Amino acid sequence: MLRIHFTPDDLTRIRVASTPDPLWETAFSLHRLQTTQGRWAYADWHRGTLAALTGTRLGAAVRGLLIPVLPRARYWPDFLTPAEGADGLEAGLAAVRDTPPERVVHEMRLLARCSGAPDWAPALAEPDLRNELVRVLRAYHDTVVAPHLDRMCESLAGERGLLARSTLNGGVGDLLNGLSPAMRWCPPVLHVDYVEDRDLYLDGRGLRLVPSYFCWKAPVSLADGTLRPVLVYSVQHVRPSGPAAPDAALSALLGRTRAAALRAVALGMTTSELARFLGVSPATATHHTTVLRDAGLSTSRRLQNTVLHTLTPLGAAMLRRPSPAEHAGAAVPSDF
Repeated sequence: MLRIHFTPDDLTRIRVASTPDPLWETAFSLHRLQTTQGRWAYADWHRGTLAALTGTRLGAAVRGLLIPVLPRARYWPDFLTPAEGADGLEAGLAAVRDTPPERVVHEMRLLARCSGAPDWAPALAEPDLRNELVRVLRAYHDTVVAPHLDRMCESLAGERGLLARSTLNGGVGDLLNGLSPAMRWCPPVLHVDYVEDRDLYLDGRGLRLVPSYFCWKAPVSLADGTLRPVLVYSVQHVRPSGPAAPDAALSALLGRTRAAALRAVALGMTTSELARFLGVSPATATHHTTVLRDAGLSTSRRLQNTVLHTLTPLGAAMLRRPSPAEHAGAAVPSDF
């Protein structure tokens, strides 16, 4: 059990990540390759990742360099998921590269004691091997994580919508109570189901909450309680339905009422609120949200006894009416 102790100041300094954290997502995606748990939620990603890595130099580098230092275990080094990752991949990788050597040595010793570490792990304190680690992290992220950014942003946007609604309706207490089934808010302590028993005292530093697409069930925090406090937890995953027919679903969007529904969902609405807004029955509102969801324009998440509908990046783009653009798929970097 992890017990996170809040002061009154900490309750005013809770922040929720606004974009996926690239290094946390990279770490958790590597964990998804190391287990079959939750495989159904990442089936498409897993198939594509195996195709991109199998038989390649990048795949060999992932197996030989990344997985040994980012194992799916009770501990992995904190310096590989720095706070600077909140500012983007390059900022995070720069922080990894610039980590003081003595900290790298210390955390590698912890890895060896807690989870097991390769013989070469202490050499990560040296610039050459650390630069190689950064190079492989970047290539791995660009190849198998970045192509799923839209899906990750969709999940994060839906989660932020739920959290905003909980906070507006019930305050910070409802926010902390609704984060995950693995967490329980008993003021002034947030109890988190965890791999070890320990206490984290925020002492006025606040807490950064990071909803994660690739994290599966168990929340994660940094091992070093002196670092900037962060709590990473899994967003809700919905079992995929059968493949939709995109052309048919998009064609069904035509019409005044459904266009109004799309604009309304941009504000975040429950089914009953949407029905009142459109002046239709709840069943009709449900039909409209189903069509929007099947077309990839909205996402639906359960909030207690209601369902909250929010836009996906594609739905938001339709309302913005951007100029057409082709987005090339990621390729394995030529260095590999």
